[in-house]
Amino acid sequence: MMKNLRWQFVIIFLTGLVVGILLLGEQKDTLTAEATPRTAQGGIYTEAVVGNLQRLNPLLDSKNQPDRDIDRLIFSGLIRFDSRGLPIPDMAESWGISKDGTTYNFTLRENLKWHDGQPVTADDVVFTVDMMRQGNPSQSTDLRDFWKTVSVKGSGRNIQFKLKEAFSPFLDYVSFGVLPKHLLGSTTGDAFVNAPFNLQPVGTGPFQFERLIVDNGNITGLVLRAYKDYHGQKPNLSQVVFLFYPDSIGAITAYKENRAQGISQLTPDVLPQALKFPNLGLYTSRKPEMTILLLNLKNTEVPFFQDVNIRKAIYRSLNRQWMIDNLLQGQAVIADGPIFPGTWAYYDKIQPVAYDPEIAKRDLKENGWVLAGETDTIRSKKEVFLKFTLTVPDTEKHKNLAGAIQRDLANVGIQVNLEVLPYDSILNDRLNPRTYQAALVDFNFSRSPDPDPYPFWDQVQSTGGQNYSQWNHRVASEMLEQARITTDFDERTRLYRNFQMIFEDELPSLPLFYPMFTWGADNAIGGIRMGPLYDTSDRFNNIQDWYLVLKPVIKNTPTPAP
Repeated sequence: MMKNLRWQFVIIFLTGLVVGILLLGEQKDTLTAEATPRTAQGGIYTEAVVGNLQRLNPLLDSKNQPDRDIDRLIFSGLIRFDSRGLPIPDMAESWGISKDGTTYNFTLRENLKWHDGQPVTADDVVFTVDMMRQGNPSQSTDLRDFWKTVSVKGSGRNIQFKLKEAFSPFLDYVSFGVLPKHLLGSTTGDAFVNAPFNLQPVGTGPFQFERLIVDNGNITGLVLRAYKDYHGQKPNLSQVVFLFYPDSIGAITAYKENRAQGISQLTPDVLPQALKFPNLGLYTSRKPEMTILLLNLKNTEVPFFQDVNIRKAIYRSLNRQWMIDNLLQGQAVIADGPIFPGTWAYYDKIQPVAYDPEIAKRDLKENGWVLAGETDTIRSKKEVFLKFTLTVPDTEKHKNLAGAIQRDLANVGIQVNLEVLPYDSILNDRLNPRTYQAALVDFNFSRSPDPDPYPFWDQVQSTGGQNYSQWNHRVASEMLEQARITTDFDERTRLYRNFQMIFEDELPSLPLFYPMFTWGADNAIGGIRMGPLYDTSDRFNNIQDWYLVLKPVIKNTPTPAP
């Protein structure tokens, strides 16, 4: 029967071929409509931003994402970072590091100009560092105290930073947006925070401030225009307009009504609606965050956490993909280790721990953790029961995830009791004093391209630092400490690779997910590329390449007869 069907198919195909040849033989010269997309030099990109404008000043924007998004286009730093976390020149044309890792010398590009036409000098960089030393309400005290330990001097185009001791992640700290001394040099304290400059900023970035959009006394948007003397690649777009909305629903409505071409953030509640727009391109990338299940290895109430076999059994029992699909609306990817994938320090030979509760049950049983009776639901060993308390932030997302963790572990005979607390209480009353048993938390590494796992995993940090798991591994700690002081990039890569291999074997705590960030732009905007993010404003990293796609031209071309 199958043979007959195949012959029928061949006969139909041959018949169609003969008819096609006959039609072609009758054809004369015809015209074929060919759509050719065009690109434009110039044009305006308008983005609906979720949030409000506060202050356009890179030293004051740490707590407001819309400010950081706009500052990314207005201001420049000595260096910036590519999507792999590698430093590349920005205002500085070059830099060098002393052999002992304590001195960093930078040379500014020639003919750098502020948006008001004034020349940029080393004095501007020194002034900006001085302002960071003073501190402000938007700046962490840790950052202020750090800059107090660094000496900086400059002359002409040359700047030198002197550290008290070698510190390889220092380049992270010199990507700050530089401020103009000639406009802000006489302001300090409250005068700096409330300066008119913060609503009429002057920087050196690819776009310069043009005007605010005000409606009934409220700032509802602003307009930037391309800076003709920008030191890097000149933008294709002539203007970028930001319009502010209180939430994603307002922003997506602006797109729907053709008031905007882009949406700064698409949260899970509006993603289904966004997917229905045929011309809206969605761009998704990993955020610089990690959701992790911390295990307190030194808590005597849960001594079994010190057994790596128990930790691995717990890991295998967690259906993380189900949690992503059903609780996080697909807006996360499974985490395999403490260093972000796609970065220069990530070791891609790590073997993921797959969800396999049957293997987890087998391993627990082989290690003596058994269900003593037919009605028992908790495994025990020598009168120690396999149960612990999981401390969880008081948010809907974390409570849902904790419930899933509780169910997954109950399936293999591990009892989890939930303790729900505000985030501040978790930090101050559980993590810092090390009184917790297990905790579901988010690590945020925003604006920290250098991986530097030292604060969370070095044994020195287990008391008083951020090594909340109290992992005490001498070899891993030596690697982290050496990677912090060596200036040899290849050596740092090797050290972090070895550290990740030890972490993979030991699993002192359990990385769960890397959350994802999604935003949208109409297909009329071309040239958009987005890699891993260290801040959501990194979506503008290649904005100089963006261009306006004009409507296709119907091009008539003759089709010759065969």
